[in-house]
Amino acid sequence: MSRGKNSDSSVLTIRIDKELDENLNRMKLRLGVSKADLTRNFLELSKYMIKQKNSLKSLNDRDFIIVKRSFLRKLITPLDELDQIVLGDKLARFINDIARISGRVDDLNYKLDICDNLGFFPKFIDEENFVLVTKKFGPKKFVESFLFRIFNDMEMDLNYSEENLKGNKSLTQKYKNDFKVVNRSESHYSYEFTTLK
Repeated sequence: MSRGKNSDSSVLTIRIDKELDENLNRMKLRLGVSKADLTRNFLELSKYMIKQKNSLKSLNDRDFIIVKRSFLRKLITPLDELDQIVLGDKLARFINDIARISGRVDDLNYKLDICDNLGFFPKFIDEENFVLVTKKFGPKKFVESFLFRIFNDMEMDLNYSEENLKGNKSLTQKYKNDFKVVNRSESHYSYEFTTLK
C-alpha cells in the first residue's frame, strides 16, 4: 500500500485471479461504474462488517446471514405489536453496538450509514434535517421502536401497542408526545425526534 497524490488517500495494489477479475468487469458494466468505484464500494463495507472465508460477521463478532428485505418484512409483519416493538429494539441495539465498538455511539450519521450499507433502509435526510425512513423497512411499531433506540438510546414503552392505547387517554397523550409525527412524505416515517442536529 502506498500513499496517493491526495494525502488523505492510499493506493492499494492487490493481485486477483482471472475469474474474480471477469466478475468485477461484469459487475461494473451492470452497475455502470468504474472498476475502482466498484472495488471502493466493497471495501467500504469493512467499516460495518467482517468478511471471512465462510462467514459474514458484524464488528462485534456476531454472525450474519443475508436475506431479502421483503422476506424480513414478511417475517415481522404478522407478529403482534409487542413482539414488533421488542424486535425493533433488539435490531437497533445491534446497530448501537457496532457504533459503540467503533467509538461512534453518539454519531447518528454513522449509525444511519450502517443502516444504509447493511440494506435496512436508504439514508435519506431532507433539507430540514429530518431523517425519513421508508415504510418498506417494516411495520410502524417495529420502525418506531427501532428509531427510538437509535436516536434516544432508550427502549420504547412496551405499552405503546394500539390495543393498549385504545381508550387510555393518558397513555395515548404520552405516546403522542414521544412520537410527534412529522408529515414529510407519505411513503416514509418521520418524527420530531428523528432530526440531525
